[in-house]
Amino acid sequence: MTLQQIKEILKTSKTIAFQLPEGSLVPAHFHVTEVGRVSKDFIDCGGKRRQEEKVSFQLWEENDYDHRLHPEKLINIIELSQKTLGLDNEEIEVEYQGTTIGKYGLEHDGTNFILTTKMTACLAKDACGIPQKKKKVDLSQLVSNNSCTPGSGCC
Repeated sequence: MTLQQIKEILKTSKTIAFQLPEGSLVPAHFHVTEVGRVSKDFIDCGGKRRQEEKVSFQLWEENDYDHRLHPEKLINIIELSQKTLGLDNEEIEVEYQGTTIGKYGLEHDGTNFILTTKMTACLAKDACGIPQKKKKVDLSQLVSNNSCTPGSGCC
């Protein structure tokens, strides 16, 4: 999800709820404590230089049960960060601390913002020697004109 997409959703929302990958909700008294740009400049295992830019939202909760972040307030925070940091329409990555700090992708299911798990991957499979996965074949589906079938008399 990009900054523009979240702003469009927030414009028509009455509340904000974030759902963790296993289905539970981030407590309703969460705060967005940071909106920032994260730049990553790196080389992959094949030696190719790569660059990524994302927008980071950090969710935080404390024992402040009297305050709730409303959609219009989050829109204001996003717009201020766009103006101050020069953010464009990058993808959003969400940080949230459970037992450790997790980084999540972000989707919306029509009701809640869904924190999606992120996976690592090799970006240079062709250059680092990882063999390609073999296609799985169901042997019972193979048809051959040179095969014996029960009752055919070929055996």
